[in-house]
Amino acid sequence: MNDEILEFAEVEQPDEHARSAAIALHTKLIKPAGSLGRLEELGVWVAACQGQSPPRPFTRPRVVVFAGDHGVAAKGVSAYPGEVTAQLVGSMLTGGAAINVLAASAGASVRVVDMAVDSDAPATRSIGEFKVRRGSGSIDVEDALTDDEARAAVRAGRAIADAEVDGGADLLIAGDLGIGNSTPASVLVAALTGSEPVAVVGRGSGIDDNAWMRKAAAVRDALRRARTVLADPVALLRTTAGADIAAMAGFLAQASLRKTPVILDGLVASAAALVAEELVPGARQWWTAGQRGGEPAHALALEHLDLEPILDLDVRLGEGTGAVAALPLVFMATRVLAEMATHEQAGVSGPLIETPPAS
Repeated sequence: MNDEILEFAEVEQPDEHARSAAIALHTKLIKPAGSLGRLEELGVWVAACQGQSPPRPFTRPRVVVFAGDHGVAAKGVSAYPGEVTAQLVGSMLTGGAAINVLAASAGASVRVVDMAVDSDAPATRSIGEFKVRRGSGSIDVEDALTDDEARAAVRAGRAIADAEVDGGADLLIAGDLGIGNSTPASVLVAALTGSEPVAVVGRGSGIDDNAWMRKAAAVRDALRRARTVLADPVALLRTTAGADIAAMAGFLAQASLRKTPVILDGLVASAAALVAEELVPGARQWWTAGQRGGEPAHALALEHLDLEPILDLDVRLGEGTGAVAALPLVFMATRVLAEMATHEQAGVSGPLIETPPAS
């Protein structure tokens, strides 16, 4: 596999002129400056990402769910058996999963990609164009992937992002699906934030105390291995991630290079985002955090990325559900700038004392 394939260009930052114009526009709308709080900040971020003020309302938000199984699940780190991943893929493809319901409510469409589901059932074959392997190595004792597999997964994530943007997607959400995937995600967060296992291990799918102890041991052992390759993001993915998370990292990195805003979901997406930021420094400027979930590692990842979540609803399902729950607020923030009247347009008097625009 050629190293050049994984070379990333330098990311351009969101447009500062559009950002400044959006901030100025907020002072002219028929409301006190700053009175819409975070909605104003979100609208400014969208304007900067789109490079225009007022920003365009979104027309094709897209959720891409990366599915894969993880060998470490066999160590009893999840409340569910491994075969549930393939079963849930089937539910997503028929529209019955949580992400399908929430995305439909929010006006987004859903795509499922099988990167490493441990199944060759018809449902998974139909979405397996980029499939790297079935499952992954048990990361507490072996690499998740080979070097070629890790590179193929990152490359797949980049290709998927390109295809979605070329197809008209103007806002992206990366969702995750895989039994046991909070374990490699927790290892990635611990490795990249310098945290200890006890600080990152949560209850995931609702595990009991015994399973938590097994999970903590697996994270501890995997973290020892991950720290030896910390300087190389692709090697870190090979050692720790699995093909689904590696593809998600490539997807998030490429989205930033394509100047496409992303709403991050929970722990797994945020762990992939940490690696994507290593692959493409500055990529995080193109992301906003949809929510703060209940996993301790998620809070650490958001702090490291310097992203303030929109919602705090303790959503820890994954699939992109927390990000999609925040989507209507991003829509509202965008449409306020695009459609709300100014004082001049409405003939409404402004404040007696000018309020300086928020920075």
